[in-house]
Amino acid sequence: VQLVESGGGLVQAGGSLRLSCAASGSTPSITVMGWYRQAPGKQRELVADISWRGGSTNYADSVKGRFTISKDNAKNTISLQMNSLKSEDTAVYYCKAMVYSRAYWGQGTQVTVSS
Repeated sequence: VQLVESGGGLVQAGGSLRLSCAASGSTPSITVMGWYRQAPGKQRELVADISWRGGSTNYADSVKGRFTISKDNAKNTISLQMNSLKSEDTAVYYCKAMVYSRAYWGQGTQVTVSS
């Protein structure tokens, strides 16, 4: 599975961004897709994920009510709508796909929130 992220950039605090991730390859075998982020000097952390078939979602407490993950199975894409962005949301955001027990990662996209 190959993953390509897009949509990162620079935004002011309180603003919005939308990230997208397009999957290709063995997409019928995907079980879960999600977004992770890694800020400088910190560990990579889960932001949100979504079940590829059922659509159930899971969010980090820090983004609940502000971020929304969605999927389009027909286009093999997931998106992350990020609203009310804060400076602490600044990080490289990575798309992840699980194919059974194997994880695939995108190259990452930078999100910078200026205060």
